[in-house]
Amino acid sequence: MPEIPEIACRASELDAVLRGKTIQSVEILQPKCLNSSPEDFVSSLTGAKITGVNYHGKWIQIQTVQGLLLINMGMGGEILFVDRNSLPEKHRVIFDFSDDSCLSINFWWFGYVHYSPSLEMHAPTAKLGPNVLSVSREEFRQLAAGQRVGVKTFLLDQSRIAGIGNAYIHDILFLAKIHPQRRLDSLSLHELDRLYQGIQDGLRPSLAKGGAFYEVNIFGQKGGFSMDDILVGYREGQPCPTCKTPIVKIKTGSTSSFICPTCQTL
Repeated sequence: MPEIPEIACRASELDAVLRGKTIQSVEILQPKCLNSSPEDFVSSLTGAKITGVNYHGKWIQIQTVQGLLLINMGMGGEILFVDRNSLPEKHRVIFDFSDDSCLSINFWWFGYVHYSPSLEMHAPTAKLGPNVLSVSREEFRQLAAGQRVGVKTFLLDQSRIAGIGNAYIHDILFLAKIHPQRRLDSLSLHELDRLYQGIQDGLRPSLAKGGAFYEVNIFGQKGGFSMDDILVGYREGQPCPTCKTPIVKIKTGSTSSFICPTCQTL
């Protein structure tokens, strides 16, 4: 599932190629990904000039003079900037632009392509917390203050802080030397600052490399953040990079976590 490194990279790439383009037509092969009827969706965006692309959490926000095109890739997929002669075999929605280029969107499992006249009127993004990499250390302390929930639960709650998912959470907590089942209100100020730094150090390297290797950019090129860059996530039985203790997989609520039992004590 794409998270903030992948979404931020895709938004930046899209902003560079789509700004100033006009949507000439829309082809929908998977209507269930929309938040309106296909007819309303098409009529809302046909003829719209794109003014910029941004993101919030796991949503890409394409701003147009007629409202917003909002994309959530769900469990993953491809957003490809192509033309009709180079369309990929699998696609769910295609946006054709007036210069004969197009944007092809495919979902591996599920995803969403929404239209909204404004951000305030789009409920899924209106309820999101701030982008995780846009939060300052002091703002993070304020967001965490008084929260009587598990650390992992807090970080994955998109309404509190947006952009972290199950892919990067393991290394974030390892870098912070915090067990995923610690309660947030049990952390000292020093531990909370370590957690903030763990978020930065766990996400920014992937952001710098164009995202994870299992995702592709809008030109079909794989991200540069590989398994060699992952510290403990999905490395059950392998030695901890700090103390050489075997990494273990534990159950944390409805999800699993990969931790070093020596570096991340409960």
